[in-house]
Amino acid sequence: MASADVRQELDCSICLNIYTDPVNLRCGHNFCRVCIDCVLDTQGGSGGYSCPECREEFRDRPVLQRNITLRNIVGAFRSTQLEEGKTGIFCTYCYHSPVPAVKSCLMCEASLCHNHLRVHSKAPEHVLTDPTTSMENRKCSIHRKLLEYYCTEDSACICVTCSLAGEHRGHKVETLDEASEKKKKKLKNVLQKLMTEREEMEKRVQSLQDRRRKVQEESAGLTERVTALFIELRRHLDDLEKRVRRNITSQEERISFSDLIHQLEIKKKDLSKKMEDIEKLCNMTDPLTVLQESDTGDLCDTEEGDNEDRERHDRLLHDGGDLDVSGISHTLLTGLSDMINGGYVYFYIQEASDILLDVNTAHNKLQISDDMKTVSRSDIEQNCPETPERFQWWPQVLSSQRFSSGRHYWEVDVSKSEHYSVGMCYPSIERKAGGVQAGIGYNNKSWGLFRGRGECYLFHDNKTIRISPNLSSNRVRIYVDYEAGRLSFFDLCDPIRHLHTFTTTFTEPLHAGLCTWKGRIKLSGGVRRPVK
Repeated sequence: MASADVRQELDCSICLNIYTDPVNLRCGHNFCRVCIDCVLDTQGGSGGYSCPECREEFRDRPVLQRNITLRNIVGAFRSTQLEEGKTGIFCTYCYHSPVPAVKSCLMCEASLCHNHLRVHSKAPEHVLTDPTTSMENRKCSIHRKLLEYYCTEDSACICVTCSLAGEHRGHKVETLDEASEKKKKKLKNVLQKLMTEREEMEKRVQSLQDRRRKVQEESAGLTERVTALFIELRRHLDDLEKRVRRNITSQEERISFSDLIHQLEIKKKDLSKKMEDIEKLCNMTDPLTVLQESDTGDLCDTEEGDNEDRERHDRLLHDGGDLDVSGISHTLLTGLSDMINGGYVYFYIQEASDILLDVNTAHNKLQISDDMKTVSRSDIEQNCPETPERFQWWPQVLSSQRFSSGRHYWEVDVSKSEHYSVGMCYPSIERKAGGVQAGIGYNNKSWGLFRGRGECYLFHDNKTIRISPNLSSNRVRIYVDYEAGRLSFFDLCDPIRHLHTFTTTFTEPLHAGLCTWKGRIKLSGGVRRPVK
């Protein structure tokens, strides 16, 4: 029900105003308590009572029953009306109390509440609008008539007199509704254009926000990696300092001056004693005493010293009395080089490469898991078709991915195998021939880490680099910087241990290569890890 209709249902039929403390009679009609009391008081002298609404008669004065429900409705409606009346526009004719206006009449220049609107003239010249206090703006300032037309030539709202006899006579005019609709249509087109521009702007803002968020995430990750890198470098620097200091101390201890100095000090003391005794004899005046003094033979013995001590002295002083500075420098430079090779290369890598195995290259005694991540050695032939890509003699398999640019790393879990090789190969590696030359790392087309019989080696072109001490973990990381020609192997213990870096100029794309003689090994690339 509309607000105006609800308002009519809340009017007392006696005072025609909204109910105040509503009560009802037995017939069901409602009135203000004050209003019905006045009517009943008037009827009391006539010998009977009746309802002012339906004329039902009552022999005795009817008992008034408070209508609580209606009172609550009236209260809620009054609150709503107060909210609507916040514009400050009230009925012009309700001078006894401020009542919110619901309409304004431009002809009367008055605002009307619901009650006065019902009795207001319905003539066409009485134009009703939403409540307003600026009625003068709706009338012609010259002829004091309503503005009903729009002059398209002067873009002005005019009255009928302006269009017929005023300064706008002969101009093209439209009704306000027509002109308003045309302007609304134009504004809608502008609105649509602005909405499109705003959407485009929102997309730009969103793209910039996404980019900013990505930069912030990259910045946070980069900061974390830089922090981790320098923590690791400081730890390695501390370890290197301790190692170099131990080296210096060890060399110092090997060059033993203490024994010879102690022996020479004793002899020096003996010589001083002899000198004192001789001086004492020389100062005696009695010849007999000088000649009869015992052990003067020892005093006169002027042996030039022990030749062996002199030789030791000369050797320490000239031949072996210096530290091996070049060896210490080599230890220092090697340590710094290992730190750079083992740390800085990771700074530019964001995540491990996702490696999958190529089943078409797998030896017939290798089983490849469904996810192409795990290779297992089997004593049962897999009856795979013989293809040029398949390894015929070595139990090896290559990855389907190849790397021909950029920086990448991948990792392998070797905890379930005690005899294996992992590394990287050119696609031109020998597939059919037997012998050691076809194995990963045993030729100039591959680089590999071999572990077996309790020992660990790195191989390339059949050249061996022994790993000592042995691997500390069951995970190996292999890193390649293709343009720089660097291929590095790491033991993923805590902290990560750099095993070795091969340097070369790569001439072909590189594939990951796995070989197992017993058990199984599993690729773990593609898993995001904190990177140094």
